[in-house]
Amino acid sequence: MYFKPVRRVFTQDDLSNWIDSDTYKQVLDFITQLQDSVTDKSNDNEVATSPVITQLIHLIDEAYRIIQHHPVKLEKDISRFGKVEFRDFYDEVESKSSQLIQPICDTALVETSTYLTNSWGDRTRIDYGSGHELNFICFLLCLYKLDVIKQTDFPALILKVFTKYMSTMRCLQRTYWLEPAGSHGVWGLDDYHFLPFLFGAAQLCNHPHMKPKSIHNDELVEMYRNKYIYMECIDFINNIKMSTNKQQDKLSLRWHSPMLDDISAAKSWSKIKEGMVKMYKVEVLGKLPIIQHFMFGDILKCPEGIPEHQSDDDAASDCGHVHELANTWGDCCGIKIPSAIAASESIKRAGVPFD
Repeated sequence: MYFKPVRRVFTQDDLSNWIDSDTYKQVLDFITQLQDSVTDKSNDNEVATSPVITQLIHLIDEAYRIIQHHPVKLEKDISRFGKVEFRDFYDEVESKSSQLIQPICDTALVETSTYLTNSWGDRTRIDYGSGHELNFICFLLCLYKLDVIKQTDFPALILKVFTKYMSTMRCLQRTYWLEPAGSHGVWGLDDYHFLPFLFGAAQLCNHPHMKPKSIHNDELVEMYRNKYIYMECIDFINNIKMSTNKQQDKLSLRWHSPMLDDISAAKSWSKIKEGMVKMYKVEVLGKLPIIQHFMFGDILKCPEGIPEHQSDDDAASDCGHVHELANTWGDCCGIKIPSAIAASESIKRAGVPFD
């Protein structure tokens, strides 16, 4: 019945079938329900914590411990690109994924373990992006469709499990200098993530003091970074994007993240909450370079109308993407560039002054 999920979307026609499908609706509905569940709730809110939430937190803790098993060996010649030790981390997570999931759900392991493994990034390219983040959501959605996760778990799923996943991903990004997969550079929200902004905006919807423009107040951002997901993202970005004059100076948000700056002019967090869903539909669920990596199994079924294409190996180029259309910068592989983390960390380690 269950089988290893595989890629099926390779063309614009496939993408159209995906957008019109029940599976697309299930994914989007799941994300919006998760978003609604944390409206006006901070990370430290008291929420129901069922055994499955505790087990999922333990699973992510185990992934964090695996990072510690594979430290980066500092090279004499410092490279600004992803660290190959990430592959050792990835291989161990992949080999243990079924074992990690089994205490939570002992059925459909071939499917759930595939989504979980692909939640941490790409082994070959040593990168991470919103498509990998989507795999983590698919892992949770599978558990929901298998009736392991209940709707009453949704608030804790974001405030406890997703935030734990985010902190582990930040560790992975910093440790192995993961490159941004398909980053839009300054014209994106974040080099790696989208969903923290979508969920984070809901948390702040009716906050009595925090307005969208509050992201420009460094003291407020630092004060609330552990309390609100959106503020954690702003703090992380601010501390990575540094000026070229002094190593410890930070560029203004309006310079390094103009899209976030534009969004901060919105009248309310409710507008941002709604806008994030619209943007996610276009920029993630509606983008071929991302959805051509979406995998379909028995739980998340392939939409009707998508034909059987050639195998993944035949359909994909060396980068793992299908280049049916001319590539535009930021939508696919583009030019291989180091992450902002890699750039700043390599300069620190080399002892090279910015000026």
